[in-house]
Amino acid sequence: MKKILLVAAAAGLMSVAACSKSPEAASVENNADMMADNMDAMAANVADMSNTTANPFAEDNAEAVAENIHSAADNVREAGEDAAKNM
Repeated sequence: MKKILLVAAAAGLMSVAACSKSPEAASVENNADMMADNMDAMAANVADMSNTTANPFAEDNAEAVAENIHSAADNVREAGEDAAKNM
C-alpha cells in the first residue's frame, strides 16, 4: 500500500511540475493577454462610435472594423499561448 501511495504522489508531483511555466513563457502569455485586452477595448470603442452616426454605411463599416479587431485580439491571445507553450 505504501508503494502505491508513493507512486501516486510521485505521479502527482510530476504532473504539477510539467504544468508550471517558465517566467519567460508566463511573461509572453501575459503580454499577449494585455495586448488583446487593449484591442478588445478599442473594438468596443469603435462599436460604440458606430451607434453615433446617422449614416448606415458608416455604421456597418464601423461594426465590421470592431469585429475584425475582436478577431485579431483572439489571434493575439492564441499566438501568445502558442509561443508560451513552445518556450
